[in-house]
Amino acid sequence: MTKFARGYMKIASYHNEMMYETKVKRGSIPCLRTELNLPLTLHGGQSFRWTDCDDGYKGIFDGCIWTLSQNETHLLYTVQGQLKNSVNYDNILSEYLRLSISLKEHYQKWMEADTHFQKCLDENNAVRILKQDVVETLFSFICSSNNNISRISNMVEKLCSLFGQKICSIENKEYYDFPTIEALKEKSVESILKREKFGYRAAYIVNAAERLSALGGRSWLLNLQKENVSYQTAREQLMTLPGIGPKVSDCICLMSLGHLDAIPVDTHIFQIAQANYLPHLRKQKTVTPKIHTEVSNYLRELWGPLAGWAQAIVFSAKINTKSKLIGKRKRGNENIVQAKVPKEK
Repeated sequence: MTKFARGYMKIASYHNEMMYETKVKRGSIPCLRTELNLPLTLHGGQSFRWTDCDDGYKGIFDGCIWTLSQNETHLLYTVQGQLKNSVNYDNILSEYLRLSISLKEHYQKWMEADTHFQKCLDENNAVRILKQDVVETLFSFICSSNNNISRISNMVEKLCSLFGQKICSIENKEYYDFPTIEALKEKSVESILKREKFGYRAAYIVNAAERLSALGGRSWLLNLQKENVSYQTAREQLMTLPGIGPKVSDCICLMSLGHLDAIPVDTHIFQIAQANYLPHLRKQKTVTPKIHTEVSNYLRELWGPLAGWAQAIVFSAKINTKSKLIGKRKRGNENIVQAKVPKEK
């Protein structure tokens, strides 16, 4: 039977919208603010499903709706959805935020190895690398090509609302899980996404889904995890998929496959490398594959096994410094229109 996305037929038949009782659980996990800065972590271009709300930050992962907040000593959460009594939601949240890894311990190692890192570090810069679902990460970062965080977030939500399984409704708002590979490989998906302004990314999404399905789907992706293959092997295999180049493959490796030494080299990291580590690249204007490799290899050697995490902290420091400078200029002369800080990954 032909399947259609919601909104394109009166019958919402693309997915089974099974109705289950929505359950709620509240909890807290010991976690110092110096180990976790929630806004920098959730809004820093790793995941695109977190939004501000009255109670903190609301997002979707592991098939549930989560609301997170924090005080000086604890991370507080509310989780809603089709909850199971057998599941330890403290553990799920801890794994998602990789709370078993001490930032304080690694700060010391990075500062000893790198004098520039010392300048980037303050107690408010506790960015954590999320441990995300690999399918969601892959397709989200296909959407990230030549894009900003706000628009990527809108695209990801559109994918979910059109093709994802409904989780539940809360206060008249419907929440959807990220779609499966099988849902995204349907031929009708490309034309629907083009009508939704996905542009050339529409074809990449469908073609990548088709290719993944042929390779073995989620199982093939999970075989690229750190415990199974090297970072270089995982990266090379990902780059055989449509729409995935060096930077996107590194994002997938870092944020969903456990390769914490992967370093996505975007414009900001390139500029940091030019200014502080590799001065001979200062005349270069763009990040070529060769330059991407040179920068990532240098920083990986400098920062060690968790180099991708160190990169996220240095990246965050650069973005926040730029935001503060622009804010000061605006306050100093309200008649001058300043450019907004690019919302890049």
